[in-house]
Amino acid sequence: MRRFTFWPWRIGFGGRLAGRIRGSRLPPHHFLVIAITACGLAGCASPKGFLEPVAARALPGASQVEMLVATTRMRATPAEMFSGDRGSGLAFADIVVSIPPVHQPGNVEYPHQIPGDPATDFVTLSPTGYNDRAQALATFRRLVRTTPKKHVLVFVHGFNNRFEDAVFRFAQFVHDSGVEAQVVPVLFTWPSKARVLAYGYDRESAEYSRDELESGLRFLAKDPEVGEITVLAHSMGNWVTLEALRQMAIRDGKVAQKIHNVILAAPDVGVDVAYKQIDQIYALGARRPKFFLVTSEDDKALAISRRVWGEPRLGSIDPYQEPDESKLKREGIEVIDATRFRSSDPFHHGKFAENPQLASVIGQIFTPGQTLTGSRVSLGEKVLETTAGATAAVGHAAGLVVAAPVAIVDQDTREQYGDQVDAFSRSVQD
Repeated sequence: MRRFTFWPWRIGFGGRLAGRIRGSRLPPHHFLVIAITACGLAGCASPKGFLEPVAARALPGASQVEMLVATTRMRATPAEMFSGDRGSGLAFADIVVSIPPVHQPGNVEYPHQIPGDPATDFVTLSPTGYNDRAQALATFRRLVRTTPKKHVLVFVHGFNNRFEDAVFRFAQFVHDSGVEAQVVPVLFTWPSKARVLAYGYDRESAEYSRDELESGLRFLAKDPEVGEITVLAHSMGNWVTLEALRQMAIRDGKVAQKIHNVILAAPDVGVDVAYKQIDQIYALGARRPKFFLVTSEDDKALAISRRVWGEPRLGSIDPYQEPDESKLKREGIEVIDATRFRSSDPFHHGKFAENPQLASVIGQIFTPGQTLTGSRVSLGEKVLETTAGATAAVGHAAGLVVAAPVAIVDQDTREQYGDQVDAFSRSVQD
């Protein structure tokens, strides 16, 4: 049994949480998980609604990432833009994110107050909501014309993401992977309550959004200005992505030819379900996208999800063991084994973006002429040889639980869900 040493002040809880722990009847091995999750539930390091644009425009040393957003979320206040509730149909926005000069690769420097400080924080410069697709299309084509290869990167986030979490994390990945000059970033964000106990709501929201993702991908693929499309999905976002591609293959008899790559990062999808989805995508049409799987055996979030669902998750398999090794080889799926990559996230679930070296490896997919042949064996080893000991910094405590499929909650919630919490805590302990 693995034992944890927990020091509350190290993650910003101070005396308030420490007092609760001292008076709690919970056994000691529950404290770390409770602390991490309580911080995520309370949003203890960052205020809500920090998408209100700041006055600064061109801060020396800062970087900018402009993205088009398509979402099935409901509109909210200007500072929040979109909530976790479900909207009707697709809504659109254009957002410019300013990344501060002090940015540490792998980190998102969230504002600690509103408005944020562009010298130290991720902030937005000009978030603009659109009322119709024609306005969004005009912005999209402006962005495409500035990209030499007309390459579009569509990101689909995972469970437990506020709108601003998805925006800033995507901007951070685009910047740190080194692809900002090579791609047009398009964020597809679906309704998430951003609460660890809302796993069922989020899962059904992903299902609610698959038709819109399919429609959006088809729309992009038909645009004559687009050269090729890569889809990057994380965690639960993999389920809605695979479903959208499967539906497209069924409706059209194939996946759109311009969709060249699909990157499955830490997919929170059952192994059997995922293989069947990919089989159905491949079965229709001679032209099929190239799949890349980012997997990590030490992903604790997926370990808990496995307990919940009762079956292994694709994102935490050992790709060198049967039957997975033969299946992946037969399907031609390239694997980036991230097990030995370090992560600032104690759940090891967000490595694709939080580990700078892994983000750089994924970025190679977008480099013209770059091949990842043999990546199942060599990529991780090669990067580890040259970057041993490198880690990403943690700047936002709520990010510790972003996209974790399920977690344990604080003392107050435990009184209502005691039995379930105890069972999940034992799972984490094991």
